Amino acid sequence: MTSTADRLARQQDREQGIGTNENTVKFSQQDYETLREQCLKSGRLFEDNCFPAERTSLGYNDLGPYSSKTRDVVWKRPKELCSNPKFIDNGATRMDICQGALGDCWLLAAIASLTLDQQILARVVPQDQSFTEDYAGIFHFRFWQFGEWVDVVIDDRLPTRDGKLLFVHSAEGSEFWSALLEKAYAKLYGTYEALSGGNTIEGFEDFTGGIAEVYTLDKAPPKLFKIMQKALSLGSLLGCSIDITSAYETEAVTALKLVKGHAYSVTGAEEVNFQGKPVQLVRIRNPWGQVEWTGPWSDESSEWNRVSKEEKSKLNHTAEDGEFWMSYSDFIKHFSKLEICNLTPDTLISDDVGHWHNHQYEGIWRVGSTAGGCRNFSATFPSNPQYVVRLEDVDDNPLDGKDGCTFLIGLMQKDGRRQKRLDRNLETIGFAIYEVPDQYKGQSNVRLGPDVLLRQKAVAMSSSFINTREVCDRFKLPPGEYVIVPSTFQPHKNASFLLRVFSEKQAAASPLEEQIANRMKQKEASEKDVDPQFKTFFKQIAGNDMEVSVFELVEMLNKVVAQRSDIKTDGFSLETGRLIVSLLDVSSLRKKLSSHSLCFKTLL
Repeated sequence: MTSTADRLARQQDREQGIGTNENTVKFSQQDYETLREQCLKSGRLFEDNCFPAERTSLGYNDLGPYSSKTRDVVWKRPKELCSNPKFIDNGATRMDICQGALGDCWLLAAIASLTLDQQILARVVPQDQSFTEDYAGIFHFRFWQFGEWVDVVIDDRLPTRDGKLLFVHSAEGSEFWSALLEKAYAKLYGTYEALSGGNTIEGFEDFTGGIAEVYTLDKAPPKLFKIMQKALSLGSLLGCSIDITSAYETEAVTALKLVKGHAYSVTGAEEVNFQGKPVQLVRIRNPWGQVEWTGPWSDESSEWNRVSKEEKSKLNHTAEDGEFWMSYSDFIKHFSKLEICNLTPDTLISDDVGHWHNHQYEGIWRVGSTAGGCRNFSATFPSNPQYVVRLEDVDDNPLDGKDGCTFLIGLMQKDGRRQKRLDRNLETIGFAIYEVPDQYKGQSNVRLGPDVLLRQKAVAMSSSFINTREVCDRFKLPPGEYVIVPSTFQPHKNASFLLRVFSEKQAAASPLEEQIANRMKQKEASEKDVDPQFKTFFKQIAGNDMEVSVFELVEMLNKVVAQRSDIKTDGFSLETGRLIVSLLDVSSLRKKLSSHSLCFKTLL
């Protein structure tokens, strides 16, 4: 679980611009440029000890070190697999992505959608990489992870069997950006096996930093086709799938050649003139590229014989290319779920499209303080973290003709995929939205207490409490002031989360994390408050400059607590000292006596 010190340190980093796509966090503290330069100078190809070319990097169960599936696996560099390997050849396309022996079609569908916008792709896949100029066996990729962008460095040793790539590969076998991207993503989550099974929206969000919506297609809203068209025109990423009712249906093929439990990407939504009438069509990409829809509007269907060449050209209709068209009515009939990833303003390069306004906050549910559970648990529910949102301006040209403020809320729990190997399940999470009573409006330091949360009905809630990585819903409320209360379903559950708010119009948002502290006036320390005994003690360790390093801070703390017989502790470690320092907004480990003397005085 993320510590408060870690959260505050990341918050300070973000205020300084660290964690953006242009100024990424170095994953595992590995700097790509530094490592590549070292390899070029030494004449050695990079070998990544943080993600070694060993069975342990493949997995822990089905792909574990003792699994038959990992026998005879040999790690090879692309130059050992073909004579002229290319990183990207004539541009990255959806056709470069063929699934291997790993159940990560959800990820491949996200990668396929990523290739539809080369500017977005370049944010994830740096283009200045190759197997020729300054080649050193090292590559890097960028991913969005729980509020910040990270740069992941890998070597180019890839798992093979019988001379062929075991996992993702290109159709012609000489292009390697997709295989290396998959490896970097596997490193991010610990192993290749950690990527097995998932939702396309996870990949969408990790590649863009966007926020995802999910539509159940048997309850599709009337304007969903228009929503899809608008989303595609805004550069949003779309995915769809067919639900399964049991594990036996996984990857089962229907009579019309659709694969159950398989992740597809939606790449187009167009109207075509068919026998004098408009027909709504949806274009879908299968990462396998081999099993395609055989119903109406499929590649070889008779409907295409009654469409003009101009219409075919507009739709880029080509048989056996891994993509297929189907009518919108068949789409909502045969598929179960549609996922749309709405992109952040920094991802959308064009000024010709509208942008979401977004806020994000890290938080913690901690047993004994902020892990209150849902509204069903009235005794603890008010202790959950709270976030205030002020909606002021109504939407422009609302689709339903009614004034209101449209916004999305995404509640994401952290590290779930990394914990799969530990058999830890995701928590069941959700949120409620309350209108701030008139007497509290405009007061940023007031939390809603039981008198409001337990007596006033929520104006909106998440569509469900569910054990997924993220719960996201779209809302439209009148202008006003609201409080979002994120929670686990059951109380007393430790977990870290990220809360994001995307609004069509500019909105103000802020956390209300401390109830008592916000109502208390903080006491300031002065020279007269300093105990003479403490001042002498401090000077003995700090010296005349009255400053201490982290090592001296730990020494001082341990000497202080050693005098307290009522405190049971093994003492402060150096790591604890570093975390204390990270909480302080100071430079060069400078700690002034007048700023912290009261803290030590209470211990003496």
